[in-house]
Amino acid sequence: MMSTTVRLCAGPLDPVAASPQPPGGAVVQFLGVVRPDEAGRPIVALNYEAYEPMTSQEMLRLAQHVAQEFGVQAIHGEHSVGRVPVGAISFRLTVAAGHRAAALEACSAFIDQMKRGVPLWKVPVWTRESAAESATSDLIEGNR
Repeated sequence: MMSTTVRLCAGPLDPVAASPQPPGGAVVQFLGVVRPDEAGRPIVALNYEAYEPMTSQEMLRLAQHVAQEFGVQAIHGEHSVGRVPVGAISFRLTVAAGHRAAALEACSAFIDQMKRGVPLWKVPVWTRESAAESATSDLIEGNR
């Protein structure tokens, strides 16, 4: 029996939250953690924006598609909306399958397809220095 669940959560995800783990030979969990830079510029956080209810519907559709395609037992996905500081978890994906290869491949496929097709966006919150660099760059570009 295949199980798929998705959830959008306000703010950072709890690092120790339990995900459903049905019986299987392999359980893979991927954590997406906010990096300290975006496009080479320092940030303090990311603001995630979603287009609800479409975002949740598309994530669930994707989970069902990937679970069926790779023959996995379960996919559970959680993604943050709102502000998530550097170093905090913004995305968690748990995949359970009979074998390691299917779990790993399904995890990778879900993430790749989510980035391409789910209406979820990240907006960097720049550090003061990075914001000042951006303003100076905009002024220089505007003078050309």
